[in-house]
Amino acid sequence: MARQHLRSLVYSFRGILQNKLTCRIPNAHSYGGRFATRNIATIALEQSGTKTILSENDIPRQWYNIIPDLPSYPPPPLHPQTLQPLQPQDLAPLFPAAIIDQETSLERYIDIPTEVLEVYQLWRPTPLFRARRLEKFLGTPARIYYKYEGGSPAGSHKPNTAVPQAWYNAQEGVRRLTTETGAGQWGSALAFASSLFNLKCEVWQVRASFDQKPHRKSMMEAWGAKVHPSPSSLTAAGRAILEKDENSPGSLGIAISEAVEAALADPDARYALGSVLNHVLLHQTVIGEECIKQMALLGETPDIIVGCTGGGSNFAGLAFPFIREKMAGKINPIIRAVEPTACPSLTKGIYAYDFGDTAKLTPLVKMHTLGHQFIPDPIHAGGLRYHGMAPLVSHIYNFGLMEALAIPQTECFKGALQFACTEGIIPAPEPTHAIAAAIREALHCKETGETKVILTALCGHGHFDLLAYDKFLAGQVEDLEFSKEKLSEAMLQIPTI
Repeated sequence: MARQHLRSLVYSFRGILQNKLTCRIPNAHSYGGRFATRNIATIALEQSGTKTILSENDIPRQWYNIIPDLPSYPPPPLHPQTLQPLQPQDLAPLFPAAIIDQETSLERYIDIPTEVLEVYQLWRPTPLFRARRLEKFLGTPARIYYKYEGGSPAGSHKPNTAVPQAWYNAQEGVRRLTTETGAGQWGSALAFASSLFNLKCEVWQVRASFDQKPHRKSMMEAWGAKVHPSPSSLTAAGRAILEKDENSPGSLGIAISEAVEAALADPDARYALGSVLNHVLLHQTVIGEECIKQMALLGETPDIIVGCTGGGSNFAGLAFPFIREKMAGKINPIIRAVEPTACPSLTKGIYAYDFGDTAKLTPLVKMHTLGHQFIPDPIHAGGLRYHGMAPLVSHIYNFGLMEALAIPQTECFKGALQFACTEGIIPAPEPTHAIAAAIREALHCKETGETKVILTALCGHGHFDLLAYDKFLAGQVEDLEFSKEKLSEAMLQIPTI
């Protein structure tokens, strides 16, 4: 099946190239580069003209917590039964003490444990690429840079938080972790991290994705995880959904309910989350901290920073350290979150307290939400399917420190093919949103003649997403809109606080 998908992809690429819908590959020897600061990383950059590499000594030793630097603290999470502000002990059945401390911390910097740093060295620091071939294809004077996180063992940015979460749980004697996953990136990362620290891992994968991406299941199982399609008959939350619709495609909200229910039923188990919460965004800031060093090596300052947003972890990882510099008056880039029109929590969602899951087992958090009953259309191939945005990202958005944009998935996949044919990496569907936004900006610079610096994060490769590319190349991917009617209906389910 994988060979057939790859053959289809190659043939389709040829057809698109012949029809001039994407790109011609620029000459590999047409570039050079000169930079003021000369060290090992800079010399490597001068030789290749495209890549900035840091040494292991440049891996950040601390995670950055943006909360103390904000004009005000974000609204507190609420207990799902009492609707009163959540107390740290309320989270003890789900998370280890160290994670709870990080979730509520007001410390600006938090030390990364030595054992976590040792695992980070398997793939960190990650390279910063200049997309020279894409620039040439677009004919833009803009300079496009992307921080590539696809070299991790799981192929995405997700191990940046999976590894510390697994380690902290292991330190407290937890024996089993439960979680949900949508496209499979997070489930793969947690399965990998759990295998390092001898933890059992159980994953509920959104049914539509489970069916579309069988090799994600294989990857998780190779690292010892147990994987279930969600909704499943293993939990009360899953059975309740199946009673209403035995063919339910599932959602992240449903899968979260199942994973949380399973964790609460086992005293030796805890729950792990791959996005949305403060501690997850905290762990991802290694991306932006490294990137600041790399941009400094180049003598570059970003004018526009774009990142894809579903739950918010990839975007926060890149953007939060740059927002710190922006708030300090050192730089003044436009910082833009990019989401799918099929799941536009920032651009169309309501900023309100809502549950993080369908069965209402989780605390209520104030976030931009489409409603906890939201179920994405199964033909939405572009990833980023969660009903809510990270409370911290939502809070920062309300301060005007960042912008938000929704892009339809056909434009995203077209941009992905342009990127693949020039830069060589087939992106995961999620970062195609940021790529499409970067291409928009680059083409605008072509019209205006501006030499802006555009920065984005390519948070993972698409090697397990070729079925989505097959469908796009076959003309079977449609642009989806989230209607006002759907939003009005969803808002009826949101509790009044």
